[in-house]
Amino acid sequence: MSLPESPIALAVPPTAAATTARPGRRTRAEDIREQLADEITRGQQPPGTLLDESALAARFGVSRTPVREAIRELAASGLIDARPHRGAIVARPSFERLQNMFEVMAELEALCAGLCAQNINPAERRRLETLHADMGEMMRLGDFAAYREANEQFHASIYAGGHNDYLVELTLATRQRLSPFRRAQFRALGRLALSHLEHDRVVTAILRGDRDGAAMAMRDHIAIVHNAYEKYAQLI
Repeated sequence: MSLPESPIALAVPPTAAATTARPGRRTRAEDIREQLADEITRGQQPPGTLLDESALAARFGVSRTPVREAIRELAASGLIDARPHRGAIVARPSFERLQNMFEVMAELEALCAGLCAQNINPAERRRLETLHADMGEMMRLGDFAAYREANEQFHASIYAGGHNDYLVELTLATRQRLSPFRRAQFRALGRLALSHLEHDRVVTAILRGDRDGAAMAMRDHIAIVHNAYEKYAQLI
């Protein structure tokens, strides 16, 4: 479920390139992690299901190494409980744990958006506007896969626009842990249109140079993402 290489290259300072951009070619571990995360958040792999490394390696046609890496990343998100020498089972983080994770994510992204409004350069402004417009077309077409992938670029461009490498590192690390839940919330009815509207408020504030407004809009956006995931999770 990948998006073709976008013509919109994100403007990432050289010192931040390693943390804000991934190589165009995805690793097998990333593909496996994303597939399993989707199955778990859809309810296709219910809590208590044993994830056998050998069986998964055979299923995906890989060695156990990328499977083990995918399981490690899923454990960091709280989607599975990895037990040494006993295998891994599907879990779900407690409401409190997930709430804590989203609260931290909201503050980190709010800080990124605020700094972006203050520090974004002209080239980055143009690219952010173009990406936001392209995502509007994806939303109108109902292209969930393309929108979800572009959403990663959208947030990464805001992190980079703040020009604070250490903050980018912290934000990406937290985002990685929440990635399965953030992706799942797009399945909620009408979520694409609402997400684009929330993005519009963030972009408008950034382009105005309104640091406080951008931070507030982003904080609200992440809170809504959390709520959307919880509502979706109640339906599965």
